Amino acid sequence: MVEGELKDMEQFFDDLSDSFTGTEPEVHKTSVVGLFLRHMILAYNKLSFSQVYKLYTALQQYFQRDEKKSGADESDMELTNPEELDGKMEKEELDGPLREEEISCSGPLSQKQAEYFLSQQASLLKNDETKALTPASLQKELNNLLKFNPDIAEAHYLSYLNSLRVKDVFSSTHSLLHYFDRLILTGAESKSNGDEGYGRSLRYAALNLAALHCRFGHYQQAELALQEAIRIAQESNDHVCLQHCLSWLYILEQKIFDSCVLLEHSVNKSLHFGLPYLASLGIQSLVQQRAFAGKAANKLMDALKDSDLLHWKHSLSELIDISTAQKTAIWRLYGRSTMALQQAQTLLSMNSLEAVNVGVQQNNTESFAVVLCHLAELHAEQGYFAAAAEILKHLKERFPPNSQHAQLWMLFDQKIQFERAMNDGRYHVADSLVAGIIALNSIEGVYRKAIVLKAQNQMSEAHKLLQKLLIHCQKTKNTEMVIRVLLSIAELYWRSSCHTIALPVLLQALALAREYSLQYLASETVLNLAFSQLILGIPEQALNILHMAIEPILAHGAVLDKGCAMFLVAKCQVASAASYSPQKKIEALESAILNLNEAKTYFAKVDCKEQLRDVLYFQARLFHTLGKTQERNKCAMLFRQLHQELPAHGVPLINSFK
Repeated sequence: MVEGELKDMEQFFDDLSDSFTGTEPEVHKTSVVGLFLRHMILAYNKLSFSQVYKLYTALQQYFQRDEKKSGADESDMELTNPEELDGKMEKEELDGPLREEEISCSGPLSQKQAEYFLSQQASLLKNDETKALTPASLQKELNNLLKFNPDIAEAHYLSYLNSLRVKDVFSSTHSLLHYFDRLILTGAESKSNGDEGYGRSLRYAALNLAALHCRFGHYQQAELALQEAIRIAQESNDHVCLQHCLSWLYILEQKIFDSCVLLEHSVNKSLHFGLPYLASLGIQSLVQQRAFAGKAANKLMDALKDSDLLHWKHSLSELIDISTAQKTAIWRLYGRSTMALQQAQTLLSMNSLEAVNVGVQQNNTESFAVVLCHLAELHAEQGYFAAAAEILKHLKERFPPNSQHAQLWMLFDQKIQFERAMNDGRYHVADSLVAGIIALNSIEGVYRKAIVLKAQNQMSEAHKLLQKLLIHCQKTKNTEMVIRVLLSIAELYWRSSCHTIALPVLLQALALAREYSLQYLASETVLNLAFSQLILGIPEQALNILHMAIEPILAHGAVLDKGCAMFLVAKCQVASAASYSPQKKIEALESAILNLNEAKTYFAKVDCKEQLRDVLYFQARLFHTLGKTQERNKCAMLFRQLHQELPAHGVPLINSFK
């Protein structure tokens, strides 16, 4: 065939058909060989003229390449000792690792081979992105596959998914449009859906385009594409497509204003049309929105419990994971770290309901990335930095830097490093980390920049930055950050000796924290109010309100916050003891020393040297008052060692709450 012409290949397929005819055919139609030959003849008959020509040229290239290879092997065999060659081949086969080129497809592939390659890579992208080809290699293979099989629509869709990995807007849009074009041209949709196939492709193409634009933050273009999808779906009376459109409409609308009406309507309709996946996603979104609106945690957990029943009933493994991750995040928002830790451990110990191939890492989803990040932060807050580093190391292996969920652990890694640098008094290191945090989350980054400026005593710059951030967060309704900013502004007023101005700011923060059920932030605000009362000369009142707030801090708080709370209790006890009788005063001071010892343990755990220095200074003064010279001298020596390490500035008896 190769040495002849194209007609020789045509003749071969004509002769092949004759092998089934006659009273005693050469091949039976139902035999393995017969079925294979019939499948091959049918595939050949479907080819257009240009495709027949491509097949013939591919056959020529294959034959010539194989001929050159066999010729080279023969010349090598003549020059090489056979025993040496066998040894060399064995060594190469045993020692050499599989290269990416060997895994990937090279040259023309059959329809079945192409389908297998596409399904394998799509499965790996979903379940274990680390085992899939790299974005550049996969794109190269897809281009090669499309060169020989231009009508495979699925290849364009995989190219779209691959472009999303690297956030390439142009290529992903191009591939998505090509996928639906090919779907319509090949008639794949028409065969499965009758006359509706053409319109179905168009409306789902518009819907997917809207989702793509929304993902990249192009909300105007997304709205236009969504309107087009809704129009075509209404014309075709496609309720399923309309429900998907309604869900995306809610996502677009919430960028402008909060609207639960659309979402509630979407959930009800999805249940009516038997779309449990869409209904559950709607419930998850409703719970998230109501958590930010400050609804009670028990009501939200009841709603999630109802959605979990739906998940288990329909074996929706992915949504079970999302629901558990959502619970972890809600408990973190409400400041219940123990409950968040329990939910995180529950998800990590669960087995996926989805069947995956052996060797493929299960659960490489966003839910697991979120839970592991929370777990790392919880460990870091309790001073277990080695454990947090191990979790982050695992995250880096499971979600490499070029994967789509890598930004999650990158942000948490930067935040943990920032907190450690601030605790250690290395403000220049913390300042260098701010740029990385801003790149991943601008609001978090600006807030931390203000904290660094405040620590460096650049009060006016920090105040300007915090005021801008406060206005922005109030507009975007980021209540949690609004409260944190208000607490930082109050601290700036203390440092500037404007204690009375700080009180209204703190009361505003407390009102917001209680309105939105943010218990931990409310407790932290109460501690700040107690500190204000201590400065204003009413330590007895400060002690009374401290007892209200200290329990949640000790139960769910970070180690640093526990240390600050115990230090504040000791300060209030000492200030209150001034009006006591001599015997009662000694008891109060000894109780304060015990609280300072507890605070010292907490600060040592997170290596917070500046706070340790203040505690030691305070203890030395108390031991001196009680006449305990040996203990005083020990504290004074430890204080001196830390004072020489840290920047030399005055250490007042009461400087700030944190």
